[in-house]
Amino acid sequence: MPTKTFTSGRIRQAHYDPASGQLELHWDNKTILAYKQVPQEVYRRLCSAPTPAAYWEDRIADEYPKGVPVTARANPDGAKSLGDLFGAGD
Repeated sequence: MPTKTFTSGRIRQAHYDPASGQLELHWDNKTILAYKQVPQEVYRRLCSAPTPAAYWEDRIADEYPKGVPVTARANPDGAKSLGDLFGAGD
């Protein structure tokens, strides 16, 4: 899944799954928004936009149906979440 990390602005990371067309946006306030049926060209333009959050607001937020973020994504540093270590309410 292609991932783009942003060093400034409100969006911190964008994950895109070309197979399903799902786009996940990780925000500076720790929220994750997911959108379905997003064309790869829209993801590419988001990644190259001078202000990705403005591009999201103008071209993505109200144009594509909301999806469910993938919560099982592994941490890039290999660390386990508390749910992995202690059980997620089992």
